[in-house]
Amino acid sequence: MLGFDWFVNEIHNVFNKLPDSRSHSPALKYKVKDAALGAFSLFFSQSSSFLSYQNHMKKTKGKSNAESLFKIDAIPTPNQIRNIMDNVSPGNMYPIFSDCFNKMNSFGYLEEYRYFENCLLLAIDGTEYFRSNKINCECCSKSKHKNGTITYSHKVLTPVITQPFSNKVIPLEPEFVTPQDGAKKQDCELNAAKRWVRRNSHMANEKIIILGDDLFSREPFCKQLLTEGFHFILVCKPGSHKTLCQYLSGLDEHDGITTFSIRKWNGRFHEIATYSYCNNLPIKDGDGALNVNWIKISIINEKNKKTIYENSFVTDFVINNQNAGKIVQAGRSRWKVENENNNVLKTKGYHLDHNFGHGDKYLSSTLLTLNLLAFLSHVFLEFADAAYSLVRKELSTIKTFFNDFRSLTKYLYFDSWTDLIKFMAEELELKEPDIIENSS
Repeated sequence: MLGFDWFVNEIHNVFNKLPDSRSHSPALKYKVKDAALGAFSLFFSQSSSFLSYQNHMKKTKGKSNAESLFKIDAIPTPNQIRNIMDNVSPGNMYPIFSDCFNKMNSFGYLEEYRYFENCLLLAIDGTEYFRSNKINCECCSKSKHKNGTITYSHKVLTPVITQPFSNKVIPLEPEFVTPQDGAKKQDCELNAAKRWVRRNSHMANEKIIILGDDLFSREPFCKQLLTEGFHFILVCKPGSHKTLCQYLSGLDEHDGITTFSIRKWNGRFHEIATYSYCNNLPIKDGDGALNVNWIKISIINEKNKKTIYENSFVTDFVINNQNAGKIVQAGRSRWKVENENNNVLKTKGYHLDHNFGHGDKYLSSTLLTLNLLAFLSHVFLEFADAAYSLVRKELSTIKTFFNDFRSLTKYLYFDSWTDLIKFMAEELELKEPDIIENSS
């Protein structure tokens, strides 16, 4: 059965293989695995004091929830975690993301996310999570200013599986924007996306459409996506695709541009959505340029004629009147990587842009990866753990759930995750005993 115990076992399997660069001695009380599990538990509980509470419980009761829930052998302090994890590359933890994706897919949980042409929508976007004029490490990006100062920063690409009509995204392994060995130029989001696609080309077997903003709708990246077996629907702004727009400006409805409109009631007023599309256009100038298919959407308020939304996209799918709406809807859902992922991570308790510890090497990116794993675990549990999902739905907000989790694990000991969730469900007087009893 899937559930919390499966996820914990999975991270144990991966954390058992984490490299230890420390000089071996009898003084090494804490394993690298314990440090990684300790950090994960802090992010999972959204409590910077979780480990200190568990240390106190261990001293007073001889046992702790850190041991029973997360299977931590020796409970480290945050400082010990930072010292140990600085030399652990985040890439060591990426298998958890792919294993979780594969398991959810095999159990059918991703079927509801399949949208256009039975494909999964994979949105990519970058976000900055650290910036300083003083604190830095060897993985920082550097911006040199005219006044001689330097700004240090960290950015990360955060791919997610999304769906136009779902407020839940499924996070995948990240890719960090960081100085690359042998590269003369500064790293960027586009290069990070290329590395991510190359490393995860095996996912193309699942029929995946890559979604992204105008930054990614460049010929080399589009060609790479097609070579690796991915589809794409990418924002295409006129200012950055002058050749394509020149072709369009010389066309009309008789030469290949098709235009049609749909009138729709949105619950408050009628909208007029106008679609214009053209297939087989060069994405850039020059012989042998990649041909793409272009579509534009413009939505206005029928009453006051004000524009509600306007955008254009390029895709490898041939566009027609029947699929134009779905292609645009899929392309528009790329914003969910910002709203349902990056903004949630920054504003809903995960504190993505908080400096939990910078370190000299990998610490900043490794802690962020563990934070993403904590976010993934809660998304995973909503699908795979019926009792957890029941409790989450009963509580008014996710903040309430975390407040209750922190309070319960601070004062009470639970032999297992099942006991904890069962206790919460019974106290909430939920009426699905079979789900509670059978959940693991």
